[in-house]
Amino acid sequence: MKGIIGKKIGMTSIFETDGKQTACTIVEAGPCVVTQVKKQETDGYTAIQLALGERKEKHTTKALKNHFAKANTTPKKITREFRNYYEEKNVGEVITVDIFKEGEKVEVVGTTKGRGFQGVVKRHGFSGVGAQSHGQHDRNRAPGSLGNSSDASRVMKGMRMAGRMGADRVKVKGLKVLKVFPEKNYILISGAVPGYNGSLVFIQN
Repeated sequence: MKGIIGKKIGMTSIFETDGKQTACTIVEAGPCVVTQVKKQETDGYTAIQLALGERKEKHTTKALKNHFAKANTTPKKITREFRNYYEEKNVGEVITVDIFKEGEKVEVVGTTKGRGFQGVVKRHGFSGVGAQSHGQHDRNRAPGSLGNSSDASRVMKGMRMAGRMGADRVKVKGLKVLKVFPEKNYILISGAVPGYNGSLVFIQN
């Protein structure tokens, strides 16, 4: 596996060679510094830890300062482990977006937009009651009946109801790398990527 940490910039669309217009997401990925290498003999599994973004020293603990000093780099804001990396890396190496090639399939992990507490129409796509009649009122977006009366006498688990929506960790698979701009650290990925503009994403395959 190979991967990199990035930041979602926004969406656009490009025209491919056959004239087809494809929606894509722009991600600013890397450059990431290898801050730790884990091996089977010492840690029980193989992985590398990548770091991205600058952190002020006054907001960094002494333990983290020493951790980043071993990699001969400044304190970083985000760290992420990637298991079974595709090639051996040494502490202090820099990984850039050009590890991915155009046409390659990737999967992106991100956190979806938080929607807060939502009702059943927005959260689950209920159609609602519809037009008001026969004296009913304020029932257009109500969930309706929830549980049995005498038999179960309770609401069954898994019932679709109102509640907190969004802010979930999501992995989207089968996305294609359309373009790579190493000089700007940009990568264009087909389709939509979870999260708001500026949110953190992890690209891997």
